[in-house]
Amino acid sequence: MQRIIFIPLLFLSFLVYADITGKVTDTKGDPIPGVNIFWLNTQSGTVSDVDGTFKIPGSNHSKQLVFSNVAFQGDTIHVENLTEPLYVKLNEVIELREVSVVQKSPGVVKHRFAVLQTEKITVDELCKAACCNLSESFETNPSVDVSYSDAATGAKQIKMLGLPGTYVQMLTENIPNLRGISSVYGLGFIPGPWMEGIQVSKGTGSVINGYEAVTGQINVEYKKPQTSEIVAANLFASDAGRVEANVNTGIKLTPELATGVLLHASDELMSLDDNVDGYMDMPMIKQLNFINRWYYRSPKFVSQAFVRALSENRMGGTVDGNYRIDIDTKRYEFFVKNGYVFNPAKEMSVGLILSGSIHDQQAHYGLKHYEGRQDNFYANLIFQTNLDEHQKLSAGLSFNHDLFDESVEGNVNINYSDNPTITLFNKEYVPGAFAEYTLNLHDKFIVLAGLRTDYHNIYGAFVTPRLHLKYVPAEFLHIRTTMGKGYRSPNMLAENNFYLASNRALVLDNNLKMEEAWNYGVSLQGYIPLFNRELTLSGEWYYTNFRQQVVTDVDSDVHQVHFYNLNGKSFAHSVQFEANMEVVKGFTMTLAHRFNDVQSTIGGVLREKPLTNRYKSLATASYQTPLKKWQFDFTAQFNGGGRMPDPDPVNPLWNTEFPAYTILNAQITKYFRTWSVYAGSENLTGFVQDNPIIDVTNPFSNDFDATNVWGPTHGRKLYVGLRWAIDR
Repeated sequence: MQRIIFIPLLFLSFLVYADITGKVTDTKGDPIPGVNIFWLNTQSGTVSDVDGTFKIPGSNHSKQLVFSNVAFQGDTIHVENLTEPLYVKLNEVIELREVSVVQKSPGVVKHRFAVLQTEKITVDELCKAACCNLSESFETNPSVDVSYSDAATGAKQIKMLGLPGTYVQMLTENIPNLRGISSVYGLGFIPGPWMEGIQVSKGTGSVINGYEAVTGQINVEYKKPQTSEIVAANLFASDAGRVEANVNTGIKLTPELATGVLLHASDELMSLDDNVDGYMDMPMIKQLNFINRWYYRSPKFVSQAFVRALSENRMGGTVDGNYRIDIDTKRYEFFVKNGYVFNPAKEMSVGLILSGSIHDQQAHYGLKHYEGRQDNFYANLIFQTNLDEHQKLSAGLSFNHDLFDESVEGNVNINYSDNPTITLFNKEYVPGAFAEYTLNLHDKFIVLAGLRTDYHNIYGAFVTPRLHLKYVPAEFLHIRTTMGKGYRSPNMLAENNFYLASNRALVLDNNLKMEEAWNYGVSLQGYIPLFNRELTLSGEWYYTNFRQQVVTDVDSDVHQVHFYNLNGKSFAHSVQFEANMEVVKGFTMTLAHRFNDVQSTIGGVLREKPLTNRYKSLATASYQTPLKKWQFDFTAQFNGGGRMPDPDPVNPLWNTEFPAYTILNAQITKYFRTWSVYAGSENLTGFVQDNPIIDVTNPFSNDFDATNVWGPTHGRKLYVGLRWAIDR
């Protein structure tokens, strides 16, 4: 097998591809961002930047370059022996008519020339599954895991590089978001049909966005009014009783000014108890969500304004209502972005981002009551310029302010105090300054070096260095390395209030320190021509080493969750291999496997972290018939076993290990001229975790615990949906 692979690699090493550069505009000359650009019958692709520019390596397997965007008529251009930049004009979609789709655009675009290991999950990829919200957007992605944090509240958490989502910096429109209290249920706050795409990068990321990324960044881009559909709707219903409706519209008021509205409403109409344990398998969630945004662009000035309001209620607990979980959330957000270009030739510009949010949560967990409010204000001033053809400099100032006001009545202790009512009032403000330098030598060798310094009013001053390198020894081989620091301010009650769904006592030590970790990574991507197509192979290794961490100890006492400062080692190894290919025209496959080794010093002993899968494999297959009449998608997740929290040695109520398990999902989509219908099933085999709730018949006992979740808590789910749109 090694010889077979070596022959095409050796052959490729003698080939030289010229980069194709250019710009995509509309008929008026305005740049078009977000255009999918790819070589016909290959997986080599890119996306046009915010100013419409693009760069894509040449290909000896195809001379047809495809340009695709939902708001414009696609185009396919024959490219051969091109020495000048390519300027492409796309016509807006004015009337509805039959079109022939010449090629299926990639669902996941991996930016070959980005120094960071980054991939963009496009709308095409999101439509391969139900994707009701952000938490369901990673079903076909091998890098991000999503699981339930408990079996009572429906809260979902992500994991990257084997570590919880609190170490992943969540961004919306490149603005830090879903932090603190909103991190618990925030993955359900972003409806799937609202998203234009999701960008996932591994490692510590850019210093421009802050110091918080430890294992990576996930950035969600909402639909833009100037490029989205004129009007679109998505309706969804499942046999679990969930119904939802999404509507969005984008209106160009003038050539420079556009506005858009996004609406979402969903409800769970049924109380399910398939395992007949007297407890709801999933909470009943009702949500209303609204966004209005404005976009203005002149030759040198761009401005955006955004407002959002959300109301959500989660109702769970026992079917008879004896034990009730009731979580009511109100959230409001805004942001304003302004950018001005001083010198287009040098791309010299300055941008100012202002954002804020109010998050209010009222929750009842049986006899316990939690009230939490977080007010946030964020500002980021960014200056960028090209120093010369190969060098770029970014620098700026930032400010972040958080105000936490929390109280809880019930089984919570601060440093072992016995006060039945605990009130936490925490004010944080962090001014900072940053600089980032980029050296790009013809995309063969790229250096991205960043440094920022911040001052935290509680933890003092700290410095965040980050370094990213990319080297392309041959066109078929791309090598990336990353090294950097990340910090995180612990707000353990805000980020872990789902533990109140159990009767474990929450014990928070005083003087918890700021979390601090180094992250190191190496990744290799190989692009191998095979049967007139391209096989993409990738391998990566990441190591996260904590210098300081707040340990979540659920092992020392079965009736407590103890949060204390790390005294010893804590680290995570993650190794992943992935293969992607369009096997035949219209049929694509992804195979991936990942190993996790996550350990922390718990109770003075270095141990494997509980409820963490030791490995995960993913296989996806997608087939789209000619002319895009039908599409068939299938996903298989093979999840490895792991360690459970230590049970009571005298009265063990659960096992010390959880087993490996498999989840299968499938979906069929039928496309029509302006609309499509889809039907599918999640968890085809109906696998569910046995006894996800400990002592479920006695919700007020000391043994009651809904947080030992390692697998699905609901069985097979069937769903149907309809998508309709009038493209621009």
